[in-house]
Amino acid sequence: MVHASLSGTGTAPDLVRDALLAALGPGGTLVVPAFTPENSDTSRAHREAVAGMSALEVAEYRRSMPPFDPDATECPTMGALAECVRSTLGAVRSAHPQTSLAGLGPQARALLGRHPLRGHFGRLSPMARLYRADAQILLLRVGFEVCSAFHHAEYLIRPRPPRRTYRCVVGEKGNWISYRDLELDDSDFGEIGSRLPRELLAQAEWGSKPVVLCAMRDVVTHAKIQMSGYRRSLT
Repeated sequence: MVHASLSGTGTAPDLVRDALLAALGPGGTLVVPAFTPENSDTSRAHREAVAGMSALEVAEYRRSMPPFDPDATECPTMGALAECVRSTLGAVRSAHPQTSLAGLGPQARALLGRHPLRGHFGRLSPMARLYRADAQILLLRVGFEVCSAFHHAEYLIRPRPPRRTYRCVVGEKGNWISYRDLELDDSDFGEIGSRLPRELLAQAEWGSKPVVLCAMRDVVTHAKIQMSGYRRSLT
């Protein structure tokens, strides 16, 4: 599971993709986040898109918004590597209209083939299957603040976080649907990462920025312990 920022490296994303696949070998599977936060009227991406519009203009914008299509919808906010993997011939993408994952390799379909609408990162999600498989996480020139696997820990803590309503577009233009799931919060992910035992992390540097490799099960378990210690008062 790779989160990456290639900005400033001068390296084309297809070269990074191919290097990662070569490192994994023929039996390995490469997975990236292919999230589409812009397909939501509660996301920062959507708020920025409609900033300065009149009420009528916002209503027309909402009516004209294209639906999520796992085979075609781009994931521009996830970075060049994620979009490269998503658009590679033979890539598999999970079907969630807001928090899909994309992958290449022999286990991609088994890992990503089912992604229920009401379970961004819950027990039936691709992230849960990656967790059970003890996938590795590679943070390539990014920090733990973008480590989306920590969201799975939010489904493991007790009591669980409160639920909220999400809205997105599916099926056809302007077809907004609503569903409820946990109220996800990544505001403390960077702090959680800074408190992880250093022995869990293999660290290096590329392009003057850090590179971290770790086991998903280990770091999510530690994230769960941390969240359980201080988020209880927030539920």
